[in-house]
Amino acid sequence: MPMEMHETSLIALLAIGFVLALLFGLVASALKVSPIVGYLIAGIAVGPFTPGFVGDAGIANQLSEIGVILLMFGVGLHFSIKDLMSVKSIALPGAVAQIATATAIGAAMAHFWGWTLGQGLVFGLSLSVASTVVLLRALEERNALQSSEGRIAVGWLIVEDLAMVLALVMLPALAEVLGGDASSIHAPGTSDSTALTLLVTLAKVTFFVALALVVGTRVVPWLLMKVARTGSRELFTLSVLAIALGIAYGSSAAFGVSFALGAFFAGVILSESELSHQAGADSLPLKDAFAVLFFVSVGMLFDPAVLMREPLAVLAVLAVIMVGKSLAAFFIVLLFRHPLRTALVVSASLAQIGEFSFILAGLGAQLGLLPPEGRDYILAGAILSIALNPVTFAGVAPMTRWFEARPRLLQLLERKGAEKHRIPVSSAAGFHDHAIVVGYGRVGGSIGPVLLAERLPFVVIERDHLMLANAQAQGVPTMESDATTPGVLEAAGIHSARLIVVATPDGYQARRIVELARQLNPTVDVVVRTHNATELKTLEELGANRVVMGERELARGMTEYSLRSLGVPAERARAVAGRDTPVNAEGT
Repeated sequence: MPMEMHETSLIALLAIGFVLALLFGLVASALKVSPIVGYLIAGIAVGPFTPGFVGDAGIANQLSEIGVILLMFGVGLHFSIKDLMSVKSIALPGAVAQIATATAIGAAMAHFWGWTLGQGLVFGLSLSVASTVVLLRALEERNALQSSEGRIAVGWLIVEDLAMVLALVMLPALAEVLGGDASSIHAPGTSDSTALTLLVTLAKVTFFVALALVVGTRVVPWLLMKVARTGSRELFTLSVLAIALGIAYGSSAAFGVSFALGAFFAGVILSESELSHQAGADSLPLKDAFAVLFFVSVGMLFDPAVLMREPLAVLAVLAVIMVGKSLAAFFIVLLFRHPLRTALVVSASLAQIGEFSFILAGLGAQLGLLPPEGRDYILAGAILSIALNPVTFAGVAPMTRWFEARPRLLQLLERKGAEKHRIPVSSAAGFHDHAIVVGYGRVGGSIGPVLLAERLPFVVIERDHLMLANAQAQGVPTMESDATTPGVLEAAGIHSARLIVVATPDGYQARRIVELARQLNPTVDVVVRTHNATELKTLEELGANRVVMGERELARGMTEYSLRSLGVPAERARAVAGRDTPVNAEGT
């Protein structure tokens, strides 16, 4: 009977949690707010502080651990040393200075409330790091990922994420010194010496990182390639999840490091594989599902009554997040001789907190380094700052115009040399009768070089920045975004485009792109890929001129049709497509 009740609790939590997350997420999206706010509110609704159904907190915590593992795995999988190095001169010192400033402000506020120094440091650190998920979505919606300010913001967040990973490793070792209790973390018989504990922790982490980077980067890609050659999509997806969860659990059991760190390096290891894009795509649905459960479980911990009990404290926390932290970033960016608009975008990007704040707050509470009200303040600050983040971004343009209308003030703020950093976003400005290629994996990536060789203009839209490296190196205009996001197809010049090639394997996204393309430009030629016979008729009914299906002829057929649509004679199009396009292209 207990087992049946436990299973029922799990199913009830999953069912009600997902349903409420969907409903509140849709409401949040309709209000132009991040769906994360909706997921957090869904958690509040099933938490112990609100009437009605109350989810099992123990089960929710375990599900949230899986969410943390998959979130960190995704961070590692998309971690790019190249991207970080391109903006290291500002992202590294800027992020460190901003973390130190926000932590100091948070610690000072906690001291005013009578908290200990250790509690203040954990509290301030939790307020110092922004949400990567929220930032990336905000930049994608504005087609700003490839702008100079977008690259700086992403690099800045990478440094913040790495700093938080280090904090998660170090905090248990330093808990006793900071006035906490690490008995719930340390195994029995662990040395009471803080210095020795810290030394042992660093040694274990160093050995784990070395083993992961030296051995893991050779074994894991080899294993993944072996599985891929079986041709089984299920086995490939299973291998990706086994690697993520296996390394996370194994690193914790063998080296005593956190699940988060193990999962992060599992992603870093997999990012070295040629199949990393497919690994990310296959694990994305499960990662998204458990990420939703992670935010729901976090919402379950929040007592909404704190908004009534301590409104001034919540407003003070919100001010640290949206004003103190943002002002620090604003002046740091200006100090490094970047334009005022870059400073405004970066400061708006950081004016919120998210997943790492929750993870750090949870660990701090477990170690006795964060009082219950501290976690409530952090959760309240996160919900409000994420909800208000679109408003913050909306203020960038009018503030930029306001400063530009006052040249003396602008000259005072911008230091000499800022002009050289004004790099615009890649766009299709001036293009006419061009092609738009959506999806630049193995199919889209085989079409692009042929168009380039024939000197035919085209723009690439792709969500994964790693897939765009070759196109960007060849000078092709690229947009790192989701083509279904409002404004992206317009920025790619859909109104004057002659052809749109939908090479993404995502059936839902392909249908939506065809619908949008037809609405925005009824005369544009549309060619779409599909592996599903039932999709073929649906895509044609939506307005696709040509739907290409099949494994061996997929890339060849799409390339030939694209060339003919852009005016290349039929015989040459057939010859070029047959010669230059792999006949066995498949997948992304």
